[in-house]
Amino acid sequence: MKLASWNVNSLNVRLPHLLQWLADAAPNVIGLQETKLEDARFPAEAIREAGYHVVYAGQKTYNGVALLAREPLTDVVTDIPGLDDPQRRIIAATIGDLRVVNLYVVNGKAVGDEKYAYKLEWLARVRDYLEQQAAQYPKLAVMGDFNIAPDDRDVHDAAAWGEDILCSPPERAALQAILDLGLSDSYRQFETEGGHFSWWDYRQAGFRRNMGLRIDLILISAALAQGATAATIDREPRTWERPSDHTPVLLEYSV
Repeated sequence: MKLASWNVNSLNVRLPHLLQWLADAAPNVIGLQETKLEDARFPAEAIREAGYHVVYAGQKTYNGVALLAREPLTDVVTDIPGLDDPQRRIIAATIGDLRVVNLYVVNGKAVGDEKYAYKLEWLARVRDYLEQQAAQYPKLAVMGDFNIAPDDRDVHDAAAWGEDILCSPPERAALQAILDLGLSDSYRQFETEGGHFSWWDYRQAGFRRNMGLRIDLILISAALAQGATAATIDREPRTWERPSDHTPVLLEYSV
């Protein structure tokens, strides 16, 4: 079983990349973030022709999430009860005995900004929702663009970033509160060294110089961790023409 997560940074632009990558990598399940498409414009037919079932929740220009799977998706949720948020940042579904929650976490703009406060509040509410999900579904994967580098190993220049946005202690504490629900960072199960990133700024030749952050994560329950066989970052799509600034992250596990 192969799970993947990818912030495509506009599916309208990156659809050819997605279709090529699906054909090459053949994941069983993939979560997309920043689709930036209203539901009426979502290319569902092209994705179905590629062999995937799909569910999505989008809005014009910003945000947007989707889940694609080889098998049917059931029990779909696009709004957390009580969150009351018009931004399309979460979608969850069940595939067989696997529950997947796909998140596009708020960026936060800058420490101290009102969007930063919104980010922390949003994460707290998501954590409460995930606590319910973890109690209900033994096989739980929480994937997405978390807009948080878990620790300094996940930052190309930890001294330069310091405690800025994406690296601040409150953000990392919010992520740890989610992990404390009994989830683990699947990538760290296989790779403990730093210097491996999933996002690189378009500016200053960020990708060529490997000036990146690891902010795209697949968090997994103990039941999935026991069967995990590999976790990787596929840098190849970041080399393509007009790429997303993110690249896919993957987890493989035995069913």
